[in-house]
Amino acid sequence: MVDENMLITNSHELEQLYGAVAKPSLTKVTDHIHPAYRPFIEASTFVALATSGPDGLDVSPRGDPAGFIHIEDVKTLLLPDRRGNNRIDSLRNILNDNRVALLFLIPGIGETLRISGTAEIRKDPALLDKFAINNQSPKTVLRISVESVFFQCSRAIIRSKLWDPATQIERKALPSTGSILSMISQSEIDGLAYDEALPERLKNTLY
Repeated sequence: MVDENMLITNSHELEQLYGAVAKPSLTKVTDHIHPAYRPFIEASTFVALATSGPDGLDVSPRGDPAGFIHIEDVKTLLLPDRRGNNRIDSLRNILNDNRVALLFLIPGIGETLRISGTAEIRKDPALLDKFAINNQSPKTVLRISVESVFFQCSRAIIRSKLWDPATQIERKALPSTGSILSMISQSEIDGLAYDEALPERLKNTLY
């Protein structure tokens, strides 16, 4: 049974349990893109975008070649919204609550970079063309006003062995996308046909 006396309900209890914040953990926070942090953004090929909306929270993956998030200036980032499934959950959330958070990952690097701020959705033709790949421009670009930037130490990456090739799992060890859709739709979606068509569909719709 759950012991309700073990429930933490306030920040004082948390602070008593975890102790004081180390000085470096406070010193590393900036309100802009410091020159020390710029290389992390430029080298990142993957970022998780967190948003909040009327239906709850959302975290969405974003990935492209290194440098795909442009640094407009020390307080501004530009993030293209590439072709996807058209759910546009993140964009809908931003229309209701423009606060966003970003977690940058760099292959082979233990430290991650965390940025929070606010975002607006832009469709300026010149801006979209700036992010064209294979002659395909994104439909929109997020212009993010930076409020907080700091690096996260490598403990989580080390513990998870995220970049260790020996820990990689073969795709066939988990349910395929088609089988997931088939199970959830109670076979309304033909999972086998979906899986057979997926590689070519991904190739043709990447951008």
